[in-house]
Amino acid sequence: MAYPLILVVAAAENGVIGRDNQLLWRIRTDLKRFRDLTMAKPMIMGRKTFESIGKPLPGRETIVLTRDEGFSAPGTHVVHSWDEAVAKGEELARAMGADAVAVVGGAEIYKIALSHVQMIYLTEVAAAPEGDAFFPPVDRAEFRETARISHPKGPDDEHPFTFIDLVRRS
Repeated sequence: MAYPLILVVAAAENGVIGRDNQLLWRIRTDLKRFRDLTMAKPMIMGRKTFESIGKPLPGRETIVLTRDEGFSAPGTHVVHSWDEAVAKGEELARAMGADAVAVVGGAEIYKIALSHVQMIYLTEVAAAPEGDAFFPPVDRAEFRETARISHPKGPDDEHPFTFIDLVRRS
């Protein structure tokens, strides 16, 4: 059985997702959504994203995709190609009883994954910060929007934001 690939991303209106390997905002509501969407699933991420998080996240299996043949990190599964990452994700999803494999960044991984994912869970942050990492443009003709929920800036959120769910057209 092939497991669906889902992409989870928070991007500013200008496409920025980070600077100097860091997030540029604190939005607790989005962090909760990220946790809910990725819990009990394998997650594919690049080495820089893993290093920005600093450790494997509890309740999930972390697959780190890197060109660095010498990279290792306790508690992770290190792979060196997209195909290897997807195969490891499917193997782990089967073992975990997961319903999908999540792709969680960063920019280079999103660029590779975009043509392969079945769903995109986008948090569009109402801000336009300077950054050095960008979410690639999504061809909206390839996806249909199934949900859009706007949120005002809350006490634990630095900016207003919108959750947008996109499903690949068949």
